[in-house]
Amino acid sequence: MDLQIRSLSKTYDNGVQALKNVSLTIPQGMYGLLGPNGAGKSTLMRTLATLQEADSGSVTLGEIDVLKEKDAVRRTLGYLPQEFGVYPKISAEELLDHFAVLKGLTNGRERKETVRALLEQTNLYEHRKKKLGGFSGGMRQRFGIAVALLGNPKLIIVDEPTAGLDPAERVRFLNLLSELGENSVVILSTHIVEDVSELCRRMAIINRGEILLEAEPLSAIEELKGRIWRRIVEKEQLAAFESELPVISTRLLAGRTVLHVYADAQPEGFDLVEPTLEDVYFAAMHGVHSGAASLSGAEAVS
Repeated sequence: MDLQIRSLSKTYDNGVQALKNVSLTIPQGMYGLLGPNGAGKSTLMRTLATLQEADSGSVTLGEIDVLKEKDAVRRTLGYLPQEFGVYPKISAEELLDHFAVLKGLTNGRERKETVRALLEQTNLYEHRKKKLGGFSGGMRQRFGIAVALLGNPKLIIVDEPTAGLDPAERVRFLNLLSELGENSVVILSTHIVEDVSELCRRMAIINRGEILLEAEPLSAIEELKGRIWRRIVEKEQLAAFESELPVISTRLLAGRTVLHVYADAQPEGFDLVEPTLEDVYFAAMHGVHSGAASLSGAEAVS
């Protein structure tokens, strides 16, 4: 069951065009939507989750018209927004049971078994009696996934799920997400490149409401081989290099600056490096995308 998005557009009342003719085919499995804050990721996710209307375009999930058959979508949707509230004085088991009732699980025995299974799947069963107000950030996110998984959804949307998590919690959460993509379309919306590189079979990069690139992460990295060059310079030299070369990223290292440059031939004084998905991301953001891995019509972003 694929998710088909065609020419989806959305402009807010303040004139901000959040989505500009977005078209994507998202297959079953983990799919990464990568972009900076304000790129249009959350607008797209909220539209797919039936929480807001698009101005134009179409979206289908199998035979379901997502924009018109909202109740049908909600019956097969699991959604973990970037921020979600919980009742801090209620236990995880109690609140998940409450959400299960709202999802339509009215049979007591079936509901109890479902709640237990989801708490075990998200490694929260031993904390089931603990009040949610005492949960860590990672535990709260895992509880959010347990809620999202009620009803065996075929479309799962997670929006910036690892923001603010410590490294250990992030690893646990990503391992959980990777298991979910076996039977569902799972969309991971994030600005963290590592989340996509570790999890997703396919990905899209979005900025200013437009899709800049859509590809398999490994193929996109392969397209950049032989084109990414590195040099460490003094900070005061940065402006001169940026005026002369297609610098795609800079990073401070012990008071000096590491430059990554996209070029077909070796710039003087630079060393060739193996590209990463981070290089793919910055190359797309600067408009130097890699041929077959990119979509036609992508605009350069300064």
